[in-house]
Amino acid sequence: MAYGNLIYGVIIMPATETALSALERNWGMVDKALDGVDDDALGIQPNDQSNSMGWLLWHMSRVVDRFIHARFQQDAPQMWIKDGWHEKFGLDADPNTTGMGWSAEQVAAWKLPAKHVLVEYYEAVKTTARDYISALSESDLERQVPFPTLPDTAPIRTVLGVLVYDNIVHGGQIAYLKGYHKGMGWFF
Repeated sequence: MAYGNLIYGVIIMPATETALSALERNWGMVDKALDGVDDDALGIQPNDQSNSMGWLLWHMSRVVDRFIHARFQQDAPQMWIKDGWHEKFGLDADPNTTGMGWSAEQVAAWKLPAKHVLVEYYEAVKTTARDYISALSESDLERQVPFPTLPDTAPIRTVLGVLVYDNIVHGGQIAYLKGYHKGMGWFF
């Protein structure tokens, strides 16, 4: 990844490089947290009000897929539906199915797919996100897109910040749970 301009002794990175740098660091942490974790450990909920590592990985991947395809490329079908991932996860083809708003009962009742399925979707989403974000131009970043929690619309630049924030929050939760279940050493 090339760095941006040097201004007053400070490297200024374009927004796309900043976003990708943050996402790559987060994904690297998640990759390390997933190492050595089996299907059973992925499904452990610390209590009935908490999500499992596997649920968080799925949700994190769904959010990225939805942002890239439904928010940024408003006419592009989500991988979740287009590539049949919903079937592999035992869920419906609703493009809004991300786990957001699920009750504790829904989380506990859903049977996670095997680790390899979770990781394959996660890897496919990462590849698509890298390709899309790295191709954004400065004018693309200023394009307004609908975003319900902001005042109707916002530039992709702003919504990209929300995507990065959400991804890092859930990546940290996954890493924490790895340490909770397996002890120290999740990051090293």
